[in-house]
Amino acid sequence: MVCPAALKRGPQQTSKRTEPNKNKNRVMKKLIVFSAALLVAGAVTVRAADAKENWEKNCQKCHGPDGKGQTTMGKRLGIKDYSEAKVQDAMKDEEMAKAIKEGVKDGEKIKMKAFGEALSDDEIKALVKYVRDFKK
Repeated sequence: MVCPAALKRGPQQTSKRTEPNKNKNRVMKKLIVFSAALLVAGAVTVRAADAKENWEKNCQKCHGPDGKGQTTMGKRLGIKDYSEAKVQDAMKDEEMAKAIKEGVKDGEKIKMKAFGEALSDDEIKALVKYVRDFKK
């Protein structure tokens, strides 16, 4: 049985009532997309801060705050100046990540300890990018 009020409204009136709902759905979708974009931007900022903190905690003692290696330990070990374009061009990202993860040895002598157990792969990649930013 059909309701008499529904017959009076007709199909046009029903679709007009759903129009505000469609607009609300569009606005909600835009808000969700905008919120997701903000979350991604925030995550990138946090990752950059983590790389700087990891550098200061694990690398700065030897490599220096600017990557030039002009520290007591850096001079003793002959650490390269990461701000020099020539040095940066000679290094591949994969090699840098491997050195951070597995450490660096000269024969039996450890020149740089491994950080693979202390840092995640993402943190290591962020450190590589951080080193790249020292380039003049």
